[in-house]
Amino acid sequence: MRRHVPIGRRLLSLALLSALVTAGCVDDGRTSVTDPASLRWDEVVESARGTRVVWRMWRGDPSINAYVDGWVAPRLLELYGIELRAVEGQGPELVNQLVVERSARAAGSADLVWINGETFHNLRGEDLLYGPWAGRLPNAALIDSASAIIMLDFEQDPAGFESPWGRVQFALIYDTTRTPEPPRTVRELGEWIRANPGRFTHDQSFTGTAFHKVVMYALAGGVEQFQGGFDEIRYQAGAERLWSWLGEHRTAFWREGTVYPAGAAELHRMFSNREVDFSMSYNENEVVSKVRQGILPRTARALVLRDGTIANAHYLGIPFNSPNPAGAMVVADFLLSPEAQFEKLKPEVWADGTVLDPARMPAEWRFRFDALGRDPRSIPLDTLRRYAVPEVAPGYHERLSQEWRERIRAAPR
Repeated sequence: MRRHVPIGRRLLSLALLSALVTAGCVDDGRTSVTDPASLRWDEVVESARGTRVVWRMWRGDPSINAYVDGWVAPRLLELYGIELRAVEGQGPELVNQLVVERSARAAGSADLVWINGETFHNLRGEDLLYGPWAGRLPNAALIDSASAIIMLDFEQDPAGFESPWGRVQFALIYDTTRTPEPPRTVRELGEWIRANPGRFTHDQSFTGTAFHKVVMYALAGGVEQFQGGFDEIRYQAGAERLWSWLGEHRTAFWREGTVYPAGAAELHRMFSNREVDFSMSYNENEVVSKVRQGILPRTARALVLRDGTIANAHYLGIPFNSPNPAGAMVVADFLLSPEAQFEKLKPEVWADGTVLDPARMPAEWRFRFDALGRDPRSIPLDTLRRYAVPEVAPGYHERLSQEWRERIRAAPR
């Protein structure tokens, strides 16, 4: 996942650049391998055996960290002798790191990166990704290739430079004891906010920006108004409707819209502490895992607005200067395996959606996925599909995130 601002605005200080370059030049003991483009898959696997793979990813959720560190890493070590080391690195920081390494001709500090949307756009624009490679993975044959949400990343063709590994959908979270009849549309949500001042807010992260996009789509009459690449005129019209809606409701937000929680974890805490009556997530199943972990109340449920809520996929990329692209490919292929996809789908693990087509799975795995069942708190699959809308070009997300922050800073306190 992923805090995104235009790359031209992300210049690091000279001191930090020097520090990053120095860090990139440190020999961490990884073994460089032959470019896997010239190898058969069995040779790729053999080249990856016994190596270390450094994976830069979002480390902000304990459930995800536990899945990666406590389940994926041991399985990779068992199957391939690969030592997986997951480290923090996302969005602007990741892009800057790779820009610095290229400028300094430094050794790559990562082999695999968790990306999507704006980050993929910026990495591809700067020619910072290795590839194409994703189509060579044996488990790529199992991907649900009929799903535009999986096969297009914010309207971008991955073109083999990234491999999908999870699918999610934005959802609001409410408490059935506090809000037995929750709003089901943006219009109804606005009415609820005005009738219950101080009981609603969103966070400052990518989840909050996703909420802004959901509202912007609804006010414009649908996501279709923004499809087909970024358009300045369409953006200005949509953004003005959004700013007007937010301005109309701002004083009815928590603390009159003068401060906002930093991220979804803080918003979840506020919701659980009854400071607000709604939380939100970029994963429709997060309510299930967080209830089981005791983070959210047992009466918490998720809902998708009938105007449409955003669904997208997350992906894995390989940096242009990865010291171990073969190892990265083997890890990415394993993460696409039915075994790994099934494990992360479990409600008690992560509850992250699969990118696989059940019809393409071996029969035994198809049965296991079917038998997994769905938690009563889960949104029915037909409801999710009915109201799912795709992401639009990355420019919309970047501009909304940037301009919202500017407006909040300029707003009277």
